[in-house]
Amino acid sequence: MKTRAFQQVDVFTAVAYRGNPVAVVLDGSDLDDAQFQRFAQWTNLSETTFLLPPTEPGADYRIRIFTPGGEMPFAGHPTLGSCRAWLKAGGKPKSTEFIVQQCVTGLVTIRRDGARLAFAAPPLKRTAPSPTMLAKIAHALGLKAAQILAAQQLDNGSNWLGLLLDEVDSVLALVPDHRALKELGVKVGVAAIAQAPSPTQLIARSNREARAFGGSAQGSVDLEVRAFAAATGIEEDPVTGSLNAGLAQWLITDGHMPERYLVGQGQCLGRDGRLSVERDAEGRIWIGGDTVVCIEGAVTL
Repeated sequence: MKTRAFQQVDVFTAVAYRGNPVAVVLDGSDLDDAQFQRFAQWTNLSETTFLLPPTEPGADYRIRIFTPGGEMPFAGHPTLGSCRAWLKAGGKPKSTEFIVQQCVTGLVTIRRDGARLAFAAPPLKRTAPSPTMLAKIAHALGLKAAQILAAQQLDNGSNWLGLLLDEVDSVLALVPDHRALKELGVKVGVAAIAQAPSPTQLIARSNREARAFGGSAQGSVDLEVRAFAAATGIEEDPVTGSLNAGLAQWLITDGHMPERYLVGQGQCLGRDGRLSVERDAEGRIWIGGDTVVCIEGAVTL
């Protein structure tokens, strides 16, 4: 056991405690997988990361990412939160342009947009889900077939079944059967494109947001997202970078979304996550957001 530097970073928010927190142990050396997993179970956050020296020549640092239920090859909000913690602890990138993170899935490029960070979406493999699995997922979510406009299996190191629904209210009204989703062993991300609401819808949505955020509606977004991950020990993830990276690669490519848009996630959990999505001139998709260091100190591990 030794004392190790530690930070807890809130990701995809400029306001502390409104995003998705990640626990970051800044020195994971001399720990084994069982110790990584035990600490991740103890923090009980959607992800906990451990920083290590890189083994790839182009990387600035390496991370291992653990949920309460197991290791993740890649995850989005831990990428930005770990990068923020590494920089705050004095990390110096080799490049003046980018920071390069090594994780199980490979090298991830991160850029600084002023005080904000954005990661380049990893390569995506996508396939059509089987009709049988899609029907089971729809049943577990309480969805009718007509509410699902499109569906894709999205794998960028983190595997999600992505569903595009008919309207934002369908996303926000979901009350999933988390036990059924866990038994199916599938993480599910649901999204809906924001439409110009009627006055009645505006009043209803404003009241709902006021209840969720203590009286403060947090502005409009282009895409509303929720993420259900009971299969990895988290019933609903507040704000999810890996899912949004996969959704962006799918939805932009297939013409559902423009090359730049803003995502809202976490409303149903009393959070107010915001993710920026951009496809650059070279075709890379960047997922960005603000990060706030909420806890800084040491842990004994």
